[in-house]
Amino acid sequence: MERSGSTRRTFVAGTAVAGAATALGLDAAVPAAAAAARPGATAAAGRSVVVLGGGVAGLTAAHELAERGFRVTLYERRALGGKARSMDVPDSARGGRGPLPAEHGFRFIPGIYHNLPDTMRRIPFAGNAHGVWDNLVAPKEMMFARTGYEDLRLPLPWSGSPQPLTPDALRRALTGVLGTFQRLPAREAAYFVDRLLTFLTSCDERRNTQWEATPWWTFTRAGQMSHEYQRILAVGVTRNIVATKAEEASTRTVGSLLEAFVFNALGRGADGPLDRILNAPTNEAWIDPWVAHLRTLGVAFQVGWTLREFTYDGSIVTGAVVEDPGGALRTVSADHYVCALPVEHARRTWSAAMRAADPQLARCDKLRTDWMTGIQFYLTERPDGVHGHFDCIDSPWSLTAIAQAEHWPHHDFRADFGDGTVADCLSVDISEWDKPGMLYGKTAKQCTREEVAREVWAQLKASVNDTGRTVLSDSRLHSWFLDPGVSGIGTPEPRNEDELLIHPVGTFHHRPSAGTGIPNFYLAGDYVAVPIDLATMEGANTSGRLAANALLDRTGSSAPRCSVTPLHSAPELEPLKRDDRFRHRLGLPNIFDVG
Repeated sequence: MERSGSTRRTFVAGTAVAGAATALGLDAAVPAAAAAARPGATAAAGRSVVVLGGGVAGLTAAHELAERGFRVTLYERRALGGKARSMDVPDSARGGRGPLPAEHGFRFIPGIYHNLPDTMRRIPFAGNAHGVWDNLVAPKEMMFARTGYEDLRLPLPWSGSPQPLTPDALRRALTGVLGTFQRLPAREAAYFVDRLLTFLTSCDERRNTQWEATPWWTFTRAGQMSHEYQRILAVGVTRNIVATKAEEASTRTVGSLLEAFVFNALGRGADGPLDRILNAPTNEAWIDPWVAHLRTLGVAFQVGWTLREFTYDGSIVTGAVVEDPGGALRTVSADHYVCALPVEHARRTWSAAMRAADPQLARCDKLRTDWMTGIQFYLTERPDGVHGHFDCIDSPWSLTAIAQAEHWPHHDFRADFGDGTVADCLSVDISEWDKPGMLYGKTAKQCTREEVAREVWAQLKASVNDTGRTVLSDSRLHSWFLDPGVSGIGTPEPRNEDELLIHPVGTFHHRPSAGTGIPNFYLAGDYVAVPIDLATMEGANTSGRLAANALLDRTGSSAPRCSVTPLHSAPELEPLKRDDRFRHRLGLPNIFDVG
């Protein structure tokens, strides 16, 4: 049975607010003791910042600016952490245990991330030398679950030792991985490897023009290949990872992500193992300690306040109109404003005059979002043989999942959560909401919440159960919980409060910079132009850093700028990229692009 409602953490976060002025929704003065404790507070005296949005981007901007002595007040309409937060299943606690843990979608923090891990190292956590970063753990394998076929398990060892990166070495490594897909024709695997080598050796100019304009389906010639090739290397990669249909996904985006994962697997330029998750519910392991740390830096939080619009006098932003928890509209003022809402919510608050002042705001209307939403299944026994993320390749709704309990060593599920009978939480992401399912013949948006749960459960069982083994059974299902941001499904007007930026061709050229043409107005969010061209927590974190840097530049601050680490670029491939730059300018294809 599903339960929904407000969470305990939301209430706690909304009650601990610093200062009487903050409680009124006005630009709040930080208590003198807190201000004196902050690095650089004297140098930045009188500098106030309002951050609108309390997801990863907003929290990062607040963190960086508070460390540099700015007086920050953050407004969040719902719950701190945004799409990254975990939440409690309402009314699920019994016998002194905590509520069952739920989330918008499972956490995935791969070794290709650098900026987010840097922030995590700077968030204190009792007993951890490296802060909440030490709460990251690496699953030991990844599984590709097949309907009617044997599952494919990929061990995820991590030595950290760099491996060779010559084209021949890359070809051997990639061919070896694809060779584990037994039903994938060898000639098609070899062709796909050549396509990856084409991308890996392409210069930036070709990536930003030719490949940004080319759908992944076209780049990989998927329409001419087998069903296995299409399902694994075209649909599986794009729908499950970048939440975009293969027929329209930007090759630049998909290729850049695969390139980063290849380098990560080969020990190049990585912060850690290929696959990492948190060792406890997200709020416990990361978000709550982060918020607590920001409060020590003097950041004031207002939870339950919704941004409605910015006021603009033709030169600068003069205020932010917010609706308080009681429904009253108030205008809050500061020297600077960081808009850290998701793009589908943020662009509603920008006036025509603001869009005219900076055309990149208007271009954000061309950015597209789609649904990628989580559902959790609570089990009375741990699923046998599932030891990391698994991808249900053949599922109509493109499901990916992970069983959490194995990776939470400090928690005994039965002792710590729920009614004492739940042994595990199977956290599932639904990436495809617009294709018919296998039970009802309806899309996820057309199903009721109950039908969505039954459909997903049936697709999971079809993927992981076989004639010789039952991993998931109805008798072990205790309850389920679908993200409360989804509403109206099963009606003509389905809604999702937490959509995800998708990456069809051309998206790269519509993404805005963190600093805008309005002198005191900045953008932060996973849609902002950052080195990782993908809507991720790493992108959100990086955008918060860039927004802080833009503000520091505008104010002429002497404070050190936030570091921004790009994705790894292999020096060994630079000669081939230089050659490709010359070929591209002559109108010639990449040397590996044999058609």
